[in-house]
Amino acid sequence: MDELDNTCTAPRITVDVKIETFQWLEKLQTVEELCCTAARIAVVEGGGHALTLSSETGIELTIVLTDDSVVQKLNRVYRGEDKPTNVLSFSLLEEPDFPIPGEVLALGDIIIPLQTTLREAGQQAIPLADYFCHLVVHGALHLLGHDHQESGAAEAMERLEDRILALLGVIGLDNTDVSGETGDSITPES
Repeated sequence: MDELDNTCTAPRITVDVKIETFQWLEKLQTVEELCCTAARIAVVEGGGHALTLSSETGIELTIVLTDDSVVQKLNRVYRGEDKPTNVLSFSLLEEPDFPIPGEVLALGDIIIPLQTTLREAGQQAIPLADYFCHLVVHGALHLLGHDHQESGAAEAMERLEDRILALLGVIGLDNTDVSGETGDSITPES
């Protein structure tokens, strides 16, 4: 599989974008820029404790842009669901020996498949770039420990997502539900 690796660095926040499926670049030419901008704003706005932990060393996360087959396989292995989903987040913040003092705070990985993203954006009649930003923000918030399993937490996460999306210039997605098909934050087994 061909892979393009691009890294975006902002003050103390590094977003490593790995493009495993090159059709991402055909469908959304600004995909790398959107990854970096959406993830950075999500970390700044939703980071709380993570920002405190990394004030001297910085934060990094990886976004992998792939296809449905890869996400379906990961979803089957880590969530027991044999179907693709729109975003999976593999958080490292829940690891027992984490973070390591003095080292960059690696939040984890966000995995987004092209086909599901295209299909859901089309079904909801949402511009692809806007829907994609929503998935990146949603995944980044999961890396930071936000969740939507309980109604109070879900409402708080949705309000935070709306605020971040507004900062990105993405408005009017109030009826968009990414959480119904979205993978939860997953802690990889050591």
